[in-house]
Amino acid sequence: MGCRAAVGVLRPVQLMLLLLVFIMLAVVCAAGSDYYNLLGVSREATTREIRQAFKKLALTMHPDKNPGDPSAHDRFLKVNRAYEVLKDEDLRKKYDKYGEKGLDEQQGGRYESWNYYRYDFGIYDDDLEIITLDSGDFEAAVNSGEIWFVNFYFPRCSHCHQLAPTWREFAKDMDGVIRIGAVNCGDNNHLCRRRGIHSYPSLYIYRAGQRPEKFTGERTKDNLVGFSMQFITTTVTELQQGNVFTEMESAFASGLGCLITFCSDTGDCLEPRTRQKLAGMLDGLAKVGWMDCTVQQQLCDSFQVTSGATALFPPESALDKQDSVLWLKTLDSREIYNQVINHLPDLELLTSDSFEKKLAHHRWLISFTFGDRSTASNEYKKLKAFLRKDHIQVGRVDCKADSGLCQSLYIHKPCVAVFKGLGIHDFEIHHGKDVLYNIVSFARDSVHAHVTTLKPDNFPSDRKEPWLVDFFAPWCPPCRALLPELRKASVQLAGQIRFGTLDCTIHHNLCSTYNIQAYPTTVIFNGSSVHEYEGHHSADGILEFIQDLVSPSVVVLDPSSFTERVKGRAGEQIWAVDFYAPWCGPCQALMPEWRRMARMLSGQILVGSVDCQRFQTFCQSQGVRAYPEIRLYTGNAKQQDRYTTYNGWHRDAQSLRSWALSALPRSSVDLTPDTFRSQILLGRDHWVLDFYAPWCGPCQHFAPEFEVLARILKGEVRAGKIDCQAHYQTCQSAGITAYPTVRFYSYLGTKRPEQGGEHINSRDANTIADIIRHRLEQLSPRLHSTTRDEL
Repeated sequence: MGCRAAVGVLRPVQLMLLLLVFIMLAVVCAAGSDYYNLLGVSREATTREIRQAFKKLALTMHPDKNPGDPSAHDRFLKVNRAYEVLKDEDLRKKYDKYGEKGLDEQQGGRYESWNYYRYDFGIYDDDLEIITLDSGDFEAAVNSGEIWFVNFYFPRCSHCHQLAPTWREFAKDMDGVIRIGAVNCGDNNHLCRRRGIHSYPSLYIYRAGQRPEKFTGERTKDNLVGFSMQFITTTVTELQQGNVFTEMESAFASGLGCLITFCSDTGDCLEPRTRQKLAGMLDGLAKVGWMDCTVQQQLCDSFQVTSGATALFPPESALDKQDSVLWLKTLDSREIYNQVINHLPDLELLTSDSFEKKLAHHRWLISFTFGDRSTASNEYKKLKAFLRKDHIQVGRVDCKADSGLCQSLYIHKPCVAVFKGLGIHDFEIHHGKDVLYNIVSFARDSVHAHVTTLKPDNFPSDRKEPWLVDFFAPWCPPCRALLPELRKASVQLAGQIRFGTLDCTIHHNLCSTYNIQAYPTTVIFNGSSVHEYEGHHSADGILEFIQDLVSPSVVVLDPSSFTERVKGRAGEQIWAVDFYAPWCGPCQALMPEWRRMARMLSGQILVGSVDCQRFQTFCQSQGVRAYPEIRLYTGNAKQQDRYTTYNGWHRDAQSLRSWALSALPRSSVDLTPDTFRSQILLGRDHWVLDFYAPWCGPCQHFAPEFEVLARILKGEVRAGKIDCQAHYQTCQSAGITAYPTVRFYSYLGTKRPEQGGEHINSRDANTIADIIRHRLEQLSPRLHSTTRDEL
């Protein structure tokens, strides 16, 4: 479809605006349907960059701004769909791998008004001092050890917009003292609900290992600063003749500097709040103190101070050592911090001569640089303080000077890596945000996890032990989100399977060998067999997948085995079969649930799956027209092609299990008032009963579970059901007040009372069976006695 527009007589300003719109439209038209091109971003774009690019397009392409263009709606719908997909990590991964056919067609079908995008969308995206947090990095941020003040807001909330200018000013004032964050609860609804956020804006202070503190005062900048400053608990020491030298020696012995502000009647002295700010900013790097020179004049003279001044004394500094003391000429806390951090000693430099020896028995976080020192490199000096309690040493390698060392590790650009104390080849590279809170969280997780960065020389292509390999690209957001999940899974599966990651932007040939077409692609190598992981990229999903590999619950069917096993099934066998396509989004969502359902049905119903991309002709011959197609082939040898199709709304394991179990022949019996009296109250069998009502939802949900119970206990205990709607009087006489109610009636040789029976407070078949069997064991001596008496 072409791009058209009608132009009448326009003023110069109008013509310029229209030309800008045409340029935007030309970009979209030329881009075709590629979502990255539609938004004008690279495939490496961050979520923030995608959001910013979409906002620019929304402000010019929105139908509200182009009322005379009948095609504006359709064009903007495409851009909106691209944004909705690429901002979501799971959808973005599916799109990268399968294109549009792997997505739900309804995605991005609605959009907001132009005013929403102009005034409500991405409130803090352009504020460098405010870090926009989402579900993927929130936990790492607030548990990093830094203090966070987080603003939970909603885009349409008027109070949130009123607060925004104040929050920006506050963030500039406290920049570097604490971390200032913002969470858009419109985009991160689940995160906000988990955190108990019910009103907007909600402002919370977070400190690792402590309960969050809510700000409830008037939202002025001074109040926000005052509230946050009370959490800066680092001590600012008043220095006097009796303690100054012991304080400095103690700091130097710990590898810390001393920042001292000298206060006098003349000159400049840092005010108390600035001192406290700097104590927080320099925590772990330098101790902060102050000296009253109007009282301690002789002591100040010994420091060669005659008026108000501020100085940094690094470790091993002395007044008689030239340039060893840094005299500061500013009162601004941020400027002082920057000068101090620049002046402090750099991280320990490791060279090719010392590298292997240093890393042989100790855990290290290493910063690899290429000559030029960045601002971030100075911030890394704080890592020693953050990781000291974790016994992780911090150092750096200059890859420009030691190129051979870096090349042997396939490190070609600045990065941070954790070496786990097992030699130079057991390490993991950090691929998250280049900010302290993310690096600290990574280091703490990585030293305890069992994930290794892979290279051609240690790639497990022919290893005997099983390996999980994550093929990824560092620019891919879903890849970065998966890495912490791999670390969790590696801890839980330690000793059973090894974990590795392979960067496909570096090792192109190796990734091509395994036909890797999208990121992340997770593959299990188990001897000669290779299995690609399909499912939700979480630690739990990976654990379930690996458990299923060890003991498969789903039978992988091809045309031959389908004909032999499903169509040729024995008379009582029942098969549940999922016909799917790997590129189909709903199919991918179903896979972990299908495996979970199969484990729940083990021993009762056989479960299989057919890949309709691989066996397309066969699936068409079976009448499969859409994916996933879920069928139940019941036990009827004369009608082997007969099946029922699942049309339920929910595709979770529990719903699918209930549906499948409903096809099994009944093992329980329906009871009437007469049979309840004759078989239960006067009979000589043990019974378990389900008192239910047909209209009761929980009763309907429990019905297939009760049939499972009946089959488990077959031959030991009889199972019956009583419809309390049809036989209300019987249920009332039995003392039934809620549905479903499960009761166990044991036979002890005498007539059972009408309101007898033992109530069992569970709706799980296995749990109920265990309770009843345990009860039978307890009753066993009495049962033998009863039998002898009857004889």
